[in-house]
Amino acid sequence: MTRRALFRTMAALPWTQLVPRPVSGAAAVVVPPDTDARILDVDHTFEDFRYRAPYQFGGRSVDRVTILNVTCRVRTKGGREARGFGSMTLGNAWAFPAASQDAGLGAMKALADELRRVTKACDESGHPIDLFRALEPEYLRTATEVSRARALPSSIPKLCTLVVASAFDAAIHDAYGKAFGVSVYDTYRSTFMRRDLSNDLGPSFAGEFLDRYVAATPRPTIPVFHSVGASDPLDAAEVRQRIDDGLPNTLEEWIPRDGLIRFKIKLNGGDLEKDFDRVVRIDRIVTRAQQARGIRDWKYSLDFNEGCPNVGYLLEFLRRIRAATPSGFDRILYIEQPTARDLKADRANVMHEAAKLRPVVIDESLTDLETLLLAREMGYTGVALKACKGQSQAMLMAAAAQKFGMFVCVQDLTCPGASLVHSAGIAARVNGNAGIEANARQFVPAANAAWESRFPGLFTIRDGVMKTGQLTGAGLGAVPPRTSTGG
Repeated sequence: MTRRALFRTMAALPWTQLVPRPVSGAAAVVVPPDTDARILDVDHTFEDFRYRAPYQFGGRSVDRVTILNVTCRVRTKGGREARGFGSMTLGNAWAFPAASQDAGLGAMKALADELRRVTKACDESGHPIDLFRALEPEYLRTATEVSRARALPSSIPKLCTLVVASAFDAAIHDAYGKAFGVSVYDTYRSTFMRRDLSNDLGPSFAGEFLDRYVAATPRPTIPVFHSVGASDPLDAAEVRQRIDDGLPNTLEEWIPRDGLIRFKIKLNGGDLEKDFDRVVRIDRIVTRAQQARGIRDWKYSLDFNEGCPNVGYLLEFLRRIRAATPSGFDRILYIEQPTARDLKADRANVMHEAAKLRPVVIDESLTDLETLLLAREMGYTGVALKACKGQSQAMLMAAAAQKFGMFVCVQDLTCPGASLVHSAGIAARVNGNAGIEANARQFVPAANAAWESRFPGLFTIRDGVMKTGQLTGAGLGAVPPRTSTGG
């Protein structure tokens, strides 16, 4: 039976069979049927922006971004109606690296056109996570059709499909919360959700809902991981042509401006000497800047974007860093996606030894529960949650990761505007999250211009933290400006 057929079968069952039975004498959960919602209309547009400076990661360099904006109107069975907004960058270089810039971006835009049609035609009703459960297989089927129609040499991968779908999923969650006049995080409990987490995550989650793992109230502040691109100038000596736009040009200039205390170091992999020298030099510059500020506590994360040829490369790299700068090694909080994303293709390339040194986090590999379970089996000990993989998936994977005792962080896809509001909402509510990456302020600040004054302290960082306590609005909390233009 397909997941869609299963959903239809479950939808036809009496309410008493759908609601989890009380445990240990607890009172029965009564779920009012008028909380279910149905999609009425969907629309989408695109915006284009140029980066102020190229961003290099995993051996690739990006200098522009296309943003997918989605609006969605829903109506609940109780007659409540609202319009939601979702937004996400179409990061094809990351999500579809097998394709060229033009082919990858073109495929994602074409897929967005088709996902609008599929989403609008959805005749299911339920909580947004119920709707995504029904829509995801249709989205994946549509991606296959788009790949075939465009004669792509490589089919659109699942990760890429999730990135495009994430703006639609966000719009649905946003509309749902607004229909009830509450943050959508207030709806992740039994009074709004008919099915418990066992429906998506297995029997060990029976009787549990998302509110066990995701807080309704945001944390006041979240540490921000400043991204140090693989080609970013570190100090004045490395600046070839200065950008005179009022923003820092080097890592050394960014540190006092934003009061940075977290640093995400992008490494290309494949050249151990270069990766080693890069980290040692960054550690030296950060230490000098922090001493000048009187700061003693800061952390690093290392992101190879799949660049390490094998785990042996990573272990040797860490051994050399530890020998060269013990204090720098001690400041490494976690390591992100060191080797290729296709875990099934190299089951012997396990992370058990590396994870004894520092948490090893999956990012590109994480597309569903199956890949999470496989990663755990292969020694990975953490997950990177991303708004660009969908609000529904982020919530479910956050629950699974916490249940399994894994390290949790929230990462970026150069998310500006509404997509950063969305990402920050996740970071501020997932229990145990280590911080948030937010690099649009570094590379494409023009895309934030219409949003900065509406969310003080979210797009401009001070003391190394993002002010997330303000994210209490209805839905996902991001109402789009009346006008927005690309650059």
